[in-house]
Amino acid sequence: MKFTCRNNFIYKPVLLLLCLTFDACISMASHVISAGQSLSGNQTITSPSGIFELGFFTPGNSQNYYIGIWYKKLPPQTVVWVANRNQPVSDTSSSTLQLFQNGNLTLLVQSKTAIWSTHSMSTVSHSTVAMLLDSGNFVITDAFNSSVVIWQSFDHPTDTWLPGGKLGHNKLTKEKLSLTPWRNPQNPAPGLFSFELEQNGTSFWLFWNGSKTYWTSGYWTGKIFSLVPETAANDYIENFTFASNEKGSYFTYASAYNDTFIRFMLEITGQIKFYVWGKGFTQWTLIWMRPIEQCDAYATCGAFSICNQQNASLCGCLPGFEPKVPKVWKLKDHSNGCLRKTPLQCNDVRNSTFLVMHDILYPVNSESLTAENIDKCRLACLRNCSCTAFAYDNQCLIWKGDLLNVKLLPSEGTVGKDWHLRVAASDNEYQKIGSTVKIKRKTTWIVIGVLLGFTFILTVVMILVRRRQSAGALETVDDSLVLFKYRDLRRATKNFSEKLGEGAFGSVFKGVLPDSTAIAVKELKSLNQGEKQFRNEVRTIGSIQHMNLVRLWGFCAEASKRILVYDYMPNGSLQSLLFQKNPIILDWKARYHIAIGIARGLAYLHEDCRERIIHCDIKPENILLDAEYNPKLGDFGLAKLIGRQNSRVLTTMRGTVGYLAPEWFSGEAITPKADVFSYGMLLIEIISGRRNRQGLDEGLESFFPIQVANIVTKGEDVVTLLDYRLEGQADKDELTRACKVACWCIQDDEKDRPKMREVVQILQGVSDVGIPLIPQFLQRLNENPIEANSSQETICTSDSSA
Repeated sequence: MKFTCRNNFIYKPVLLLLCLTFDACISMASHVISAGQSLSGNQTITSPSGIFELGFFTPGNSQNYYIGIWYKKLPPQTVVWVANRNQPVSDTSSSTLQLFQNGNLTLLVQSKTAIWSTHSMSTVSHSTVAMLLDSGNFVITDAFNSSVVIWQSFDHPTDTWLPGGKLGHNKLTKEKLSLTPWRNPQNPAPGLFSFELEQNGTSFWLFWNGSKTYWTSGYWTGKIFSLVPETAANDYIENFTFASNEKGSYFTYASAYNDTFIRFMLEITGQIKFYVWGKGFTQWTLIWMRPIEQCDAYATCGAFSICNQQNASLCGCLPGFEPKVPKVWKLKDHSNGCLRKTPLQCNDVRNSTFLVMHDILYPVNSESLTAENIDKCRLACLRNCSCTAFAYDNQCLIWKGDLLNVKLLPSEGTVGKDWHLRVAASDNEYQKIGSTVKIKRKTTWIVIGVLLGFTFILTVVMILVRRRQSAGALETVDDSLVLFKYRDLRRATKNFSEKLGEGAFGSVFKGVLPDSTAIAVKELKSLNQGEKQFRNEVRTIGSIQHMNLVRLWGFCAEASKRILVYDYMPNGSLQSLLFQKNPIILDWKARYHIAIGIARGLAYLHEDCRERIIHCDIKPENILLDAEYNPKLGDFGLAKLIGRQNSRVLTTMRGTVGYLAPEWFSGEAITPKADVFSYGMLLIEIISGRRNRQGLDEGLESFFPIQVANIVTKGEDVVTLLDYRLEGQADKDELTRACKVACWCIQDDEKDRPKMREVVQILQGVSDVGIPLIPQFLQRLNENPIEANSSQETICTSDSSA
């Protein structure tokens, strides 16, 4: 058989000789295991185009081996299917994956004991083959008729749903086609979560422990899911369909591009995520996930633990508790939860006390008792040995048994209330979570020991830092961001000589790293934050990743220097292609693609980020284009970085006149709908290829948004609004949708503007859009020349941040 063997190229001539000598090695192709043949050791088979590979693999630092399928050329190894999830092997040299003549594929240890099998059998012939396809599907078929499928991995998904795969119900076998996550990064055994199709419906559900529902997609409309339309409606997916017949009911989908890899994955955290790896990508990009916050996944931290979304470690044991299985807890497998350090003794109420915890979202499964006041509620809990916590808020609530879904809320604007956790009296050292922790006085020797230990660690750290500085090494932060040294950035940018642009927050320069990677270096100005606060803000921005957002590489925080390092965008900003003399003219297809991408990026910032972000300065200068002309929003986090030191930053530092929503001038609260208004003005410029304020010296009747609104509301030909350079070449349905959306986005009242998620759906043709009203501010300008002339100065003025 023609197998590929990892790390053994020296022995290829020997293997070739063996393959010519022994019948067991004869095979049709490298993606096939024929009947009677087996796979062991480092042997693998590869799909015909080299996309997927199947063989033994070791997850993480585990010493166990599993049969799995992974992407062959995408680092790091991304496993999409595992055979023996519950039965690992420890020695691959004595383990074989063998296909028998009857079509049964079996994993054998010591060449005789079966620990996993497909339990399949051919009813047609005694000649079968197993093949790994370019779809990632591993199939067993009749050797003479590949259309006769005896067994396939797509009918037995693990944690990943690939294009062409199915999720639903097999009515013939009564089996569920559902996703279950790995237990932890080193153990692919099924976790407690599952992603399943509703038994007699068209909604997807996320379950915990097979019974507790904590999220749903909403019903299927035929095009989208009612609660998460972006699941099926995005640029990367096509033919997302539902089918139901006598064999089963299921959903399936396909990839829109041959050079783009996409997948749905149920993570260890209990979140369903959609990933994309497109042409030119260097890593998987997260497009969306649900639930958005990990703490909203049911029992994500296990029993007697607390989930803190603001904390990098997320899960922690409640005071008086410790991880039940410390080894797997460190691997972020929190399913076992925590247990008491000191067991409760119920024979005397004096052996228990209560720890008051503030800003807590009550856990589930409380019981209501009749109690006149908090003291009687406390006593009722003490007298019940099963009672583990209580709360009193005009009524008495108690909790019995395991405590699940305890969630710490942010201290600002919290709606949480006091909650009383029952602990052994000897463990009552802590007064509350999230504030000062009072610890009993320890001996002087312990304090001295700690100080000496700290001094030693500090000395070692200083030595390492100096060595790293002398070596010019780069420090990574949170495994994602790089901490650059100022001298390295000065060298990369040739002393900041090649300026790409300048805005309200500073100048941007092109740089090249030693490995020839191009970067964009933004030197911030007017930023007087402390280093710790700056680092925290940068970590927040660095965690925000989306296909349509410029990726933050790293930062520099030396003395007063505050610098951000981004991916370099070779095609520059949108404004250079729309308004400047440029040999490249964006056709309508490219413009529409850009419009949808911008909308998708804003929708992510507004609705899918852990912390909602309002961009506040949507304009062509802040839309950057990569090598494939995919749009990327820039400066999406700088309002957050700079806003906390200046309460008036949103009105004095952000935004550009001509794109600003009316609420900026009225003093009303700024919401994501301000970005929607700016997007509408930008979309008009994408359509026309001209600045909206161009020609205003001839009168406000030349203000282009007025022309767009008049033509759209009267139902006239929208092609007249198109950039003259396109010579009328555009999809008229798309152009009409874009013009209508733009007019809806620039309505005076923010309540009349759509959400960016709705904009995406309309532009993609998933949702319909009606005829918009002429915005009142345009109506006034159109009907009142005197007021129009007085308003002209405001419209024409350029903001300093442009």
